Amino acid sequence: MDTNINKTINAGLLAYGMSGKVFHAPFLQAHSGFNLKAIVERSHKNAVNDYPAIISYNSVDELLNDEEIELIVINTPNNLHYEHAKAALNKNKHILVEKPFTATTAQAKELFELADSVGKQIFFYQNRRWDSDFTSVRKVIGSGKLGKLVEVHLRYDRYRNVIGPKVFKETPVEASGLLYDLGPHLLDQVISLFGKPLSYHKILGKNRAGTLVDDYFSIQLTYPDSVYVFVTSSMLVVNSQAAFILHGVNGSFIKQRADIQEEQLLAGMKLTDPDYGIEPANKEGLLTTIDADGKKTEEHIPSEIGSYLPLFEAVYQAIANNKPYPVTRADVLTQIEIIESPAIS
Repeated sequence: MDTNINKTINAGLLAYGMSGKVFHAPFLQAHSGFNLKAIVERSHKNAVNDYPAIISYNSVDELLNDEEIELIVINTPNNLHYEHAKAALNKNKHILVEKPFTATTAQAKELFELADSVGKQIFFYQNRRWDSDFTSVRKVIGSGKLGKLVEVHLRYDRYRNVIGPKVFKETPVEASGLLYDLGPHLLDQVISLFGKPLSYHKILGKNRAGTLVDDYFSIQLTYPDSVYVFVTSSMLVVNSQAAFILHGVNGSFIKQRADIQEEQLLAGMKLTDPDYGIEPANKEGLLTTIDADGKKTEEHIPSEIGSYLPLFEAVYQAIANNKPYPVTRADVLTQIEIIESPAIS
């Protein structure tokens, strides 16, 4: 990575649960352009075990009042993203916000206006653009081997037949439910490939006993030239299906969800480990093409090494060198518009 370091950016994390420990802190620490200065820990003070020099604040307000911190990572519960983003911008901080960015497009537009008025930047943490499995999908599409695309499926499934302990996900508060949890991942991948759809419609379902929020969704998106994209997620899939299925006039590509980074980081693996980001064996995507004579050819497509470090590099370059960030405001507004739109009955 050709990082041009001309300043060090002090960063702060608003929480040190799983997301802070796995998705943010290791990358802020590894990138030479950032100094992970502080974190918010309201009760258990665990961050010092991993980062001995870190400051552990007791509240969000304490961290936001640290004038040396330039970038705030907002990784608090979904329903607090808007509140904390607004508070950080009002303290003249750049912000990196986990998905979902906000619950509504109105909230998003308000934050954009505020950021512009105070001269600070908003970054969207859409890390799944850098998953090893998705990079292989992008590579296959870019190769042109499938020809004109006809039908594209993206899935993100789990099996959790119980009501989880996280109130902000399982009760009908703002930005709760599976659509707000996993929908931003899938929709951002689609939008990064195809842009804004011509039209869309979605279905929501509640299937677990006693659930108060959606635990199933399916969205069909229509694109020019008769390209149809389907995104689906369920919390009741025992046998995982392929995460990516692409059909084109010249062939098909099938890929399992295989990015290993989360599992490795949870196990304590360092970004410098030679095995970091490498998919397990036998997880390659299968590309099947057919020529003009009807002859089929099968090709296993290995994925590139996964790493979320390029996301943090993009944040750094935007702040330090005013380079454009790859996830745009228009991308996020399209995503939220789809998520907040009414479902069909």
